Amino acid sequence: MTTHIPREAYSSEELARLYPKELELQLVQILLRHGERSPVSPRFQNAGLRPYWPYCKAATQLTGVIMATTDWSNWDQLKYRRRLETFGMDDGPVIASGPKGEFDAVCSLTTTLVEKGHDARAGSELSAIFLPAKGEFAEFTRQPGELTDKGRETTLALGQRLRNLYVDLLRFMPALISDSDMIYLRATPIPRALESVQQAFYGFYPPTSRTADFPTPTIITRTPADETLFPNDSNCRRFAHLSRAFAQRTADRWNDTDDMRYLSSLWSKWMPNNAAVAVDSHPRVSGIMDTVNSTDAHGPLTKLPTEFYDPRARQIIDKVSVEEWFSGYKESDEYRMLGIGALLGDITARMAGSVERNGSDGLLEIGGVDGHLGRGRGGEQDIKLALSGCHDTTLAAALTSLGAYDVEHWPPFTSHIAFELFRKKAVSPQPSAQPVQRSASDEQIKTRDNVTATTQGWWAALFGKAKTAATQDSAPAAVPKGIGRKPLTQLTPQQREELREYYVRIRFNDRVMQVPGCKPAGKHLDGDASFCTLEAFKSIVDQYTPKNWKQACAAPLEAPAFPAQVEPAGYE
Repeated sequence: MTTHIPREAYSSEELARLYPKELELQLVQILLRHGERSPVSPRFQNAGLRPYWPYCKAATQLTGVIMATTDWSNWDQLKYRRRLETFGMDDGPVIASGPKGEFDAVCSLTTTLVEKGHDARAGSELSAIFLPAKGEFAEFTRQPGELTDKGRETTLALGQRLRNLYVDLLRFMPALISDSDMIYLRATPIPRALESVQQAFYGFYPPTSRTADFPTPTIITRTPADETLFPNDSNCRRFAHLSRAFAQRTADRWNDTDDMRYLSSLWSKWMPNNAAVAVDSHPRVSGIMDTVNSTDAHGPLTKLPTEFYDPRARQIIDKVSVEEWFSGYKESDEYRMLGIGALLGDITARMAGSVERNGSDGLLEIGGVDGHLGRGRGGEQDIKLALSGCHDTTLAAALTSLGAYDVEHWPPFTSHIAFELFRKKAVSPQPSAQPVQRSASDEQIKTRDNVTATTQGWWAALFGKAKTAATQDSAPAAVPKGIGRKPLTQLTPQQREELREYYVRIRFNDRVMQVPGCKPAGKHLDGDASFCTLEAFKSIVDQYTPKNWKQACAAPLEAPAFPAQVEPAGYE
């Protein structure tokens, strides 16, 4: 399946079963795959696939951040229309055009200046760009794998569906917001992921649901070298080694089979030098799948020959690609740790921070007026919703590492995972050090920031440590003491007690998923094993949360790539 087909709206009965009265929703963290895009590499142009697609109307509406005065006091935006230039027949410059001669709203499939990225096995690339420091919806350099109009449409619709669930039906999030500091927004450095999370946020909170003085939202990004929001084999040498080993095992297992011969009978005439199709051919099976899925999601002007959409062939490439890319997460703790453990550790730490209400639920990163970290600009002391724009490899890796992904289907475009944290209604949340002041203004917060060291400032009241204004300007915020990433086995009795009566549930594309390690008695909510106790969930994730990801990535390559015996996913 190429594009996710959303389920019909929940009935009242379904909603009551999904959200039992004895539980109260406290935190929702959503990983969303970007929307439909152009292929990540210009394959099969010999089969008639054009290198430029007419599906990017955003190219006529781009915006750049502009310094308006040389003293840095004034910033503005420059709206512009992008046109792509290429070589003409005489080697001179010409404007690239789509299948019907379109010059504007054109997406590129042509490789640009990039560095190899997270899914190099499939021939894709990660753009080496700097994201804008300001500008809510600024657009920057394009690349193969560009988010198309269809991708913007489906991610906008995802945000609208999430709003319907969490605002209209559950009343979990407010209908109108004056800032976004109860929402943790993050994206990978790849533009389609950033644009998709922007579209989803816009669908969740359109302008009509924001106040007139709504400040610029905060979106967290990392440099490619630090990115853990996808399995980062470009910047984790040991993980790249493991990935190649599991990919080679898949090639050895599948290349000499009737399934591969069937694919060759259909597609060899389009392969370079009429080569046989193989897991590790050029292009690889997973690369062929990428182009098939991308073209299938769009219009008739950019389709491959019909044999590429043969149902049996698509079932084969789906099954084989899922094994090539994700079997390591089923079998190896090290694979899980290096590939997705840091992200799942972050997600779980934010759950613990939500329980403790100490700012480590993401508030410290999102909150604070310009130049400062801390509480929300409207006085928020808790994150309630997280939206992270990521990739297919993120979603499948996360689910597989939890033992919750046992299907042979690649995650469709605009798929999402919702990690929902609940508490029993009889349980009182941990008291914060100061009551929430929802009406606090930026000026009020600045005043608190300037309190001297001899006075108990707002930071100390909220997080237990006084700081002078000078210290806040010159040093990073202190990480709140608490549970964080500390393994369950190292928690004090009091800390373990704080986690009791909290539950975690996972939904993938609105389908409830089951973590096998949560099935035993005492590991889940009585009567429903899909509600994993937070203790059990954390204990499972602890098994592969890295203590130092970069250090683990530098482990010797000579060590065996495969564990001595299979280490099943989803258990403590």
